[in-house]
Amino acid sequence: MPKEPRSRKKMFVLDTNVLIHDPGATLNFEEHDVIIPMTVLEELDKLKTGKQAVAADCRQAIRTIDRVLGDATPKAIESGVPIHRGEKSDALGTLSILMTADPGNRHHLPDDLNDNRIINSLADLQARYRNRQIILVSKDINMRLKARGFGVEAEDYQNDQLVDDIDMLPVGYVEYAGSFWDSIEKVETIQREGITEHIIPRIDGLEKLNINEFVLDEQGFIARVVEVEEERLVLMDLHQNDLLNQQVWGLTPRDIYQAMALHLLLDPDVHLVNLTGSAGSGKTILALAAAIEMTVASKMFKRIIATRSTQGLDEDIGFLPGTEAEKMEPWLGAIVDNLEALHEDDENMHSSVDYILSKVPMQFKSLNYIRGRSFQHSLIIIDESQNLTPHQIKTIITRAGNGSKVVCLGNLAQIDTPYLGALSSGLTYMTERFKGFRHGAHLHLKGVPRSLLAEYAEAHL
Repeated sequence: MPKEPRSRKKMFVLDTNVLIHDPGATLNFEEHDVIIPMTVLEELDKLKTGKQAVAADCRQAIRTIDRVLGDATPKAIESGVPIHRGEKSDALGTLSILMTADPGNRHHLPDDLNDNRIINSLADLQARYRNRQIILVSKDINMRLKARGFGVEAEDYQNDQLVDDIDMLPVGYVEYAGSFWDSIEKVETIQREGITEHIIPRIDGLEKLNINEFVLDEQGFIARVVEVEEERLVLMDLHQNDLLNQQVWGLTPRDIYQAMALHLLLDPDVHLVNLTGSAGSGKTILALAAAIEMTVASKMFKRIIATRSTQGLDEDIGFLPGTEAEKMEPWLGAIVDNLEALHEDDENMHSSVDYILSKVPMQFKSLNYIRGRSFQHSLIIIDESQNLTPHQIKTIITRAGNGSKVVCLGNLAQIDTPYLGALSSGLTYMTERFKGFRHGAHLHLKGVPRSLLAEYAEAHL
């Protein structure tokens, strides 16, 4: 008897954490069939209430599922409802709900855990559709290991993973050994209004340069890419001494990388600055000094809004006493620490910090209370942004109104959020998505200038 042909359409079974990570995940599997176990719907139902970010994501995921299923009959929902992604678009793939497996089956895992119930449902599905490729999609590594151990194929959700290797992310600059001009055959130099610009061909490794990235060499030349065309680049010549000697609220950059970061932070035409780097590389203190300078001295912004993603914050903030600002202060201690560092040479450091906090319009905001807001003429600092999902990053950045600037700070080596890795972090997603944006810039800070001890620990522990 000839073997039944294997269908090219796959069956993807989604875990709860996938729908929380990306509430629109059900629409991202093209022509394949998407299946949501009943256990996943139950977990979404338990998590949907409250003001936490995860609750809002659960509610959005439920709405997306409801919009696809519409008024389909129970029989249609079990067999698969066609997925229409637009009013006039053809249906592509189906969405169905998978009932819980029979707990009496002795070949199943113990039915006391939700993960086991989902895997058991998949085992029943495999027995029913032996000619189909059935794949569990989960952000939980242990869940994938359990599924594979039980004979079920499993993989990570990778729809929003734009790079395969974290080393492929742009760092914001290209360094040349010796002289940069030794590799350039043709250049046209223009001087106007005190600015020197070099127009060079986009060849010999320069094709990868994006707008607002830098070129620097060992001879002291440094320039910023201000125009990117198909066959040429325009570089704005910067003076290294001027960059290194710029002083912002008493802070002077310790190296050329911090100097480039300050240059971007102070540029009114750059609306999004994304700073990454290891612990102690100066991300927070640079952002804070620039923020105070632009709100107190130059009055470019009306207020500073500081927030961060911290594991446990969503659950804890509601039970802490006091106002939102008082609740946020323990979590934003890094901001206060850096304020103290900026004023450590003052006669009375604590009085200086208290004075700044009273005079500077600085607000500490929880991520839970940012949804639905619109911040006008504000400088928004998002600390620990590596712990945000791509969906959460989008939610926050879209809060920026007219005249606002967003500064994202993060270290991809220190991710504390379950189910997130360096490749799936919202910080990675944003860095890749915004690399061609004229009003956005990314810079990776080098070194650990915090102290000799911190530098040694970073290298040896």
